[in-house]
Amino acid sequence: MVKIISYDLGTGGVKASIFDEHGIGIANSFEQYNTYYNGALIHEQEPKDWWNGIIISTKNLLIKSGISPNEIEGVSISGHSLGVVPVDKNGKLLCKRVPIWSDARARKQAEQFFLVYPYDKWYLMTGNGFPAELYSIFKILWFKENEPEIYESAYKFLGTKDYINFLLTGNMFTDNSYASGSGVYNLLAGSYDEDLIAASGINKEKLLEIVPSTHIVGTINKEAANATGLKQGTKVFCGGVDNSCMALGAMCYKEGQVYTSLGSSAWIAVSSSKPIVDIKTRPFVFANVVPGQFASAVSIFAAGSSFKWVRDNICRDIVKEAQIKNTNPYALMEELAQDSPIGSNKLFFNPSLAGGTSFELTPNIKGGFFGLILAHTTGDMIRAALEGIAMNLGLVLKLLRKLCPISDNMIFVGGGSKSKFWRQMFADIFKCNIVKTNIDQDAASLGAAAIAAVGLGIWKDFSIIDAAHKIQDVCKPIPENVAKYEEHIILFEKITHHCAEIGDLLT
Repeated sequence: MVKIISYDLGTGGVKASIFDEHGIGIANSFEQYNTYYNGALIHEQEPKDWWNGIIISTKNLLIKSGISPNEIEGVSISGHSLGVVPVDKNGKLLCKRVPIWSDARARKQAEQFFLVYPYDKWYLMTGNGFPAELYSIFKILWFKENEPEIYESAYKFLGTKDYINFLLTGNMFTDNSYASGSGVYNLLAGSYDEDLIAASGINKEKLLEIVPSTHIVGTINKEAANATGLKQGTKVFCGGVDNSCMALGAMCYKEGQVYTSLGSSAWIAVSSSKPIVDIKTRPFVFANVVPGQFASAVSIFAAGSSFKWVRDNICRDIVKEAQIKNTNPYALMEELAQDSPIGSNKLFFNPSLAGGTSFELTPNIKGGFFGLILAHTTGDMIRAALEGIAMNLGLVLKLLRKLCPISDNMIFVGGGSKSKFWRQMFADIFKCNIVKTNIDQDAASLGAAAIAAVGLGIWKDFSIIDAAHKIQDVCKPIPENVAKYEEHIILFEKITHHCAEIGDLLT
């Protein structure tokens, strides 16, 4: 039986997983690494930490699974987006630490670019709806202006997973999904745009050649085999950006299919044959790893992280109780929340604790509890937090429904998908079926494995991924709950507008 190793190279660490030829996960191993913050704008990681994570997680995975490296037929990576790794012609790193997706140091470079190229025209072509300074081309421009010796010495600027692919094979490529976050990629043309590159002033030769995600970029070389324990000669596929690999792994690769990723941050993404772009709300778009499809999404920055803030700051006694009982504090918190009625006794929570994304009125929006009175309980506050996150994402879904047709069945993935109580809340607020499958937090890993399966010819196309999903639960909207939340969300939206106005005043 054919085995595939996929890597989910994320912001917090790398997860190595083994899948069989049917897309069924056999084992996984996670290795954490650090992010370094220098002020509010500079967010960096060390590529050597990614590589060490690959080495350690692979060795642990092989030991844990008992699977021989000889059984592994292919390797594929899902990599966190918007990375910029400068290397010389021999692939030598030119700096110890590199900017990751959330690094915003290139604000000045982005502003200068839009003095010569209209922002709206740029966005409609690229679908790059995050703050512009996060995109790769502006980070490269930052190097050109602030570290000219690194820029001049750079043979190529690699993405995160593309750098690991280079260490595995000695070859440098990227795929369409990762390139679509470069800031100079024309979504409809499926290639870099010459006018955008010219406007940037960047040497095009420093950008990676684009190949399909299923393209074999090379095979495991001797050095990588010795380091990881993988077999020399094992095929390595180009893989994809995490957003697109997760979309594929969450069965979001056909027209109108939709999923919600509910983790520290959260987003709702829809698959379509045309990118979904809108000047006012600016959904962010990546080319899907599936040819001819795009993953368009709108996000909120603080979902699970806001709920974690509630746990750490409001529920400290519950955390201590959970330690004594050797149980999950979130389970105890949920028990209290269930004692509170829909609407949390007229208590509201806005989860914008990390600021606003593109669909909100201002990036300065502030979150918090609203309507607090002495009668409110801890359970009310916990439920209000859960409802606030769900209603904030409900506003995202309302926006997407205006822009495109969306399926009535929504897959949920990520850590937040584990709670049936929360999933039912989402079903009532979203007014659609919320589907929980066995894939859960493995969507990006499964998507990367599917790339290798198609590349190897084991799968004729990506549709076989559907069989890997086993439905565990479906939460359907409860009409009486829907009616109550429809009234509640009107007030939530008004409060959200005030949060934006107050946020601007506080900045």
